[in-house]
Amino acid sequence: MIYVNEFLIVLLFLALCILFAIIRVILGPTAPDRIVGLDTINTIVISSMIVFGALTEQVIIIDVAIVYAMLSFISTLFISRYLEGGDF
Repeated sequence: MIYVNEFLIVLLFLALCILFAIIRVILGPTAPDRIVGLDTINTIVISSMIVFGALTEQVIIIDVAIVYAMLSFISTLFISRYLEGGDF
């Protein structure tokens, strides 16, 4: 049996964590700090998608979260490579 209230509490907590990461992105003194904040937001969004998929009992949402995680990882690699000044 799924307890909806617990899932909603977890989703609200994750939304609060996203808010803190957005503050880090805005206030980050350097570009790498902002990139780490964006990567943290991506990780929390992936976690939220998995929790929401468990809440609604839909496996497709978890599959989308896996694909989103792979794309997030690749984009983080490209952005860090760009900040280092390397070639693509």
